[in-house]
Amino acid sequence: MRMLLADQGQTWEEEEVKNIDQWFSGDLKDACVFGQLPKLQDGDLVLFQSNAILRYLGRKFGSYGKDIIADGEVDMINDGVEDLRMKYGTLIYKNYETGKADFIKSLPDELKWFERLLKRFNKGQSAGFIHGEKICYADYNLTDLLGNLQTLAPSCLEGQPLLKAYYQRVTSRPALSKYLQSDAHTKRPINGNGKQ
Repeated sequence: MRMLLADQGQTWEEEEVKNIDQWFSGDLKDACVFGQLPKLQDGDLVLFQSNAILRYLGRKFGSYGKDIIADGEVDMINDGVEDLRMKYGTLIYKNYETGKADFIKSLPDELKWFERLLKRFNKGQSAGFIHGEKICYADYNLTDLLGNLQTLAPSCLEGQPLLKAYYQRVTSRPALSKYLQSDAHTKRPINGNGKQ
């Protein structure tokens, strides 16, 4: 969400939960739909759930498909990103010590699907984004996850040339690059438990 907003030239204010005691004391957790964050407030609209927020921001800032068919394809791609993110999250929060080596070993098979999507929607060219010539909200989600995966396994993109070039292309966009190099990004932990 932050990457999308930064790349689209938006500014935002954040209210961070500083510690677990703040989260469980008072009514903060109870005030959240489904008892979890993140939360986005945009005027009178209040949304919870990361992907609902991403899709909303995608629509608002023109980072979706060009029609209902393209929207469906972008949603499909984002769901694929989320499938891999769930596997990554399970590793980080439940199985890090015993599962890290196997997870890293599985990455080529997991990442090949995104390499194939780049071939499909970009005709094998080292240009464009995950769904073609226009950036979409799924690009920000995928780029964020790829950054996390490269922290875990720095060479994980070596066997995926289109995906590696794609990651460099997206993270080199001027406004996004500036955000990714800022303290607002670099000083934020990747995962809540400190594992990476």
